[in-house]
Amino acid sequence: MSLIARIASLANRDRLTTVGYTLTGIWLFLVALFWLLGPAGTDGGPSGVARLVSIMGTVLPLALIWLGVSLARQLAILRAEAEDLRARLAHLRGDAAPLDDLPPPAPRMAPPAEPQTTAAPRPAAPLPKARQTADQRQTALRFETQGAPVDAATLIRALNFPDGPDDVEAIDALRHALKDPNQSKVLRAAQDVVTLMAGQDVYMDDLPPEMARPDVWRRYAAGERGSAVAALGGIHHQPALEIAAAMLRDDEIFRDTAHHFLRHFDGLTARLVPELDDLQIAVLADSRSSRAFMLLGRVSGVFG
Repeated sequence: MSLIARIASLANRDRLTTVGYTLTGIWLFLVALFWLLGPAGTDGGPSGVARLVSIMGTVLPLALIWLGVSLARQLAILRAEAEDLRARLAHLRGDAAPLDDLPPPAPRMAPPAEPQTTAAPRPAAPLPKARQTADQRQTALRFETQGAPVDAATLIRALNFPDGPDDVEAIDALRHALKDPNQSKVLRAAQDVVTLMAGQDVYMDDLPPEMARPDVWRRYAAGERGSAVAALGGIHHQPALEIAAAMLRDDEIFRDTAHHFLRHFDGLTARLVPELDDLQIAVLADSRSSRAFMLLGRVSGVFG
């Protein structure tokens, strides 16, 4: 949960605690008033059953008051988390802050490249967009999916995402790739999982993979699964694996987003990998999207 969401939930809990104390005080005042002004008891005193009923009549309303306060606190926390999640998803869909405000990713060496297969630097953030209304964003999304098919080199560069607003080449590649209806879904799904994991301090730049041979990628693209392609799970960073496993187990929205991404990336490999040479496959495998695929695939058991 973000700091703002935590502050909001704590503020709600303080208000609820005040309400609980107020209701408790009112009830105890009414009980005391009843005992002071009520009818006098018989000379023999109240029986055991009458005494038990009196005690339960005093204690049960207090228990119900604080049970209600506890439930309201939990509801306030859930609402704050929901608002925080909606803000993150809005960030993914175009309401994000400018990329200038994001921390720069760690520098890394680019692999040897040919003119069309140079690996672009990698970011942890989607393409910057101007603030738009919901209708304007929907119009933009419909427009983006009407472009021509993107070539393999541009798609690989887009899957690595831009480093920031100065990374013009990668931004152009991502913008062009998002206009291809066959590739836009996997790119948006990759943006979603990379951004959500970054929210838990899991950054793809910190997860250099143990590279699988190009023929392993080709076997996976051809449909082989299990131990034959186990080398694709090349992320061995234990803290990142544990965080990703916990997110898949405990966060239903992240789990759906991750499975959506894995499904679309699986289709991408089947379409794209057969067209690539060994060097292009190596560049693709080292992209941020592929690192997310390796991490989530390893945790989900995709590679056996």
